Amino acid sequence: MTTTWTIERQVHFRHAGHGRGKQAHQGPAAAEPKLPKGRVPRVSKLMALALHLDELRQSGAIASYAEVARLGHVTRARVCQIMNLVYLAPDLQEALLFLPRTESGRDRAGGRACMPPKSCRKIQKEHSARDRPPRSCRPPWVATLGRGP
Repeated sequence: MTTTWTIERQVHFRHAGHGRGKQAHQGPAAAEPKLPKGRVPRVSKLMALALHLDELRQSGAIASYAEVARLGHVTRARVCQIMNLVYLAPDLQEALLFLPRTESGRDRAGGRACMPPKSCRKIQKEHSARDRPPRSCRPPWVATLGRGP
């Protein structure tokens, strides 16, 4: 004589990530966290990366930016471009970090998102065409323009 047993349980499967397949978990499925619509703009990600790499470099966790380039499979020039974001004024860095999410299409990297703050624009308007704006309102790369090798 055989006895038949029936066990009833709620089971949900969730993806374990990165090739580990699916795992069964007892009980009802956990509620997925509500994420805001859209994606973080690329320039915001690069700004955060630059700040993080600068912190790692100063703490001694990485020896040089050349090492970062090797590990990230990018050129040293690209790492240099990303690290130049660290030299922006703090208010511009903050503005880049907190750009609105892109909900569809391409990132809105141009226009008002990349314009200097009102105080710098006001100072620049006050100067005549032959005068140069104060050094604090010029991006760091302006100083190198026009110089030959």
